[in-house]
Amino acid sequence: MEIKVIASGSTGNAYIVDDGSTKLLLDAGVPFPAIQRGAGYRTRDIKGCLITHAHGDHSKAASEVMRRCITVYTSAGTIAACGLTGYRAHAIKSMERAKVGTFTVMAFDVKHDAPEPLGFLIRSNATGEKLLYFTDTYYLEYRFTGITHILGECNYTEAALAEAVTNGTTPEALAKRIIKSHMSLETFLGFIRANDMSRVRQIYLLHLSESHSSEAEMKNAVRAATGAEVYTV
Repeated sequence: MEIKVIASGSTGNAYIVDDGSTKLLLDAGVPFPAIQRGAGYRTRDIKGCLITHAHGDHSKAASEVMRRCITVYTSAGTIAACGLTGYRAHAIKSMERAKVGTFTVMAFDVKHDAPEPLGFLIRSNATGEKLLYFTDTYYLEYRFTGITHILGECNYTEAALAEAVTNGTTPEALAKRIIKSHMSLETFLGFIRANDMSRVRQIYLLHLSESHSSEAEMKNAVRAATGAEVYTV
């Protein structure tokens, strides 16, 4: 399974996953020309787009994606919040599966301040690999087995956020929102300890905060906990 990062962070998020038979776009939070460039100007090869939630840094280009004949899979709440219409807007519920080319996608609910946000467990029926994709959530309540790849949010460290509040660079109200809508390194490590990591080969840490994260600390901690290849994007 190949993973291409088009963009990650508060300014926009978009990724392409390719199992050699099917390409999926994960989130569309950048202008469509950026997605075209990321796809090597072959967006016609993308068989579907999974949108996690309605915030613009994840859904900005959703309407344009649909106009290019790519079906968007997301929750009914996201469809309504983004004003998506037409048969290319495919509503999917938590714990529901959808088949997109050689991928089987299962949606699950996450914890974020948006209407019906989702994460996705994506299994390639061509290779047998499993990708777990989640972003913008402060916690995952589910347990997973057989995961080979993770694209997951690791937004901040608790110490860095606390220090920013203490020295006045981050308002307390903003810190409270971050804690209730984004995942910390400490929570990410707790998730790792609670799940089967025996097959995990690659982990991509997403959506790192510019102010409250330490790339080296996060990468080293997750690598030590899993033995996997770890990337920060």
